[in-house]
Amino acid sequence: MGAHMRGTFLFAAGLVAGILIMQPGQAQPDRTPGIRLNHVGVFAKNYDESYNFYTKTMGFRDAFSLKDKDGKPTVTYLQINRDTFLELAAATGDRAPGVSHIGILADDLNGTVAALRQHGVKVDDPRTGATKAPLTSVMDPNGIRLELLDFGPDSLQRKAIESWK
Repeated sequence: MGAHMRGTFLFAAGLVAGILIMQPGQAQPDRTPGIRLNHVGVFAKNYDESYNFYTKTMGFRDAFSLKDKDGKPTVTYLQINRDTFLELAAATGDRAPGVSHIGILADDLNGTVAALRQHGVKVDDPRTGATKAPLTSVMDPNGIRLELLDFGPDSLQRKAIESWK
């Protein structure tokens, strides 16, 4: 279990480092234009410890949180840079600690879904998520969930991007 967690966090740290070093939109070939890496979702074994690590040690900005009826965060978006986030949520009995998904921003979500369907990929119709962003998911051949989304003007992500200074 300990080696699995270290491996997961090393993977996430490497992914974050790659995002910071490269321009994601330029690093990808133009096979599906208008898509780029936007966020990584992490299920934290200890939410408070992880939150403090990412905000105090790594210096990521708390962009916004969705909270339950008791005011406890259910998901927090931490802003790495203007356009890149880490999505943090607590692990539970149903959600093992580690990387939960990879978020891919599409300039034209419906067009991306249509292009994937033409390639035989099973993709549900986009729906509006709790952050007010249209989204859908695709499973890659390794069982990794790719969350495809678009940041409309009312989405909490768009508001965080626009408020970046």
